[in-house]
Amino acid sequence: MFRTGLVAALATLALLACDPAAAQLQRRPTNPAFAKVVDNPDLPRVLLIGDSISIGYTVPVRKKLEGEANVHRIPTNGGPTTRGLAQIDAWLGDGHWDVIHFNWGLHDLKYMDEKGRLVDIANGKQQVPLAEYEANLRKLVTRLKETGAHLIWCATTPVPPGSVGREPGDEVKYNAVAARVMRDMGVEINDLYGYARPRLSEIQREANVHFTTAGSAVLADQVVATIRAALKQPSDEQNKNN
Repeated sequence: MFRTGLVAALATLALLACDPAAAQLQRRPTNPAFAKVVDNPDLPRVLLIGDSISIGYTVPVRKKLEGEANVHRIPTNGGPTTRGLAQIDAWLGDGHWDVIHFNWGLHDLKYMDEKGRLVDIANGKQQVPLAEYEANLRKLVTRLKETGAHLIWCATTPVPPGSVGREPGDEVKYNAVAARVMRDMGVEINDLYGYARPRLSEIQREANVHFTTAGSAVLADQVVATIRAALKQPSDEQNKNN
């Protein structure tokens, strides 16, 4: 067994020596947002679904809700709705969820070339057009409702001028479609777009959809407030049984 392990270790070292990119990836520390959460069985379970914006606010949300809820997130970047449809069953798993706070949008509206690379708007097409985005959301919400959890849709945050591969204002169109879907399907909306917009100069990176570390903590305040309020309400499953 020792010899087998040694051979495997030597093979890994040889690979890293030949591939600097792989070596860099190997050295990269694990994002604490993806740390394993050990549940306190006396607390409700919350699941965060979303892209890098949600990755940014996961840790502060977890800290702010410590002692109130077990806060999990999907083990990856949620990407566009197409990725959500492909992986939603795996992300939900077999456990019970009390609240699911979810978003897709920034990856749906971005412009890609034929090779799947983020490009200038003039050189690509949106990854998921509006009509497909709406259809995908309806399928995803239908699946999420099967969990019996209290669902919270999180509006897509603003796209500032200069963002590569994204057109400022498209997020407004995608949010409008998403809001219609959520109203039709009875899902609560956390207007993180409206919350973030007047604070962008203080919390968002320049010409970038991402937020500073301090900015993500500010977003977390709104996310926590919405989740905390939801935890005080009966879940959809409880409403069915009453």
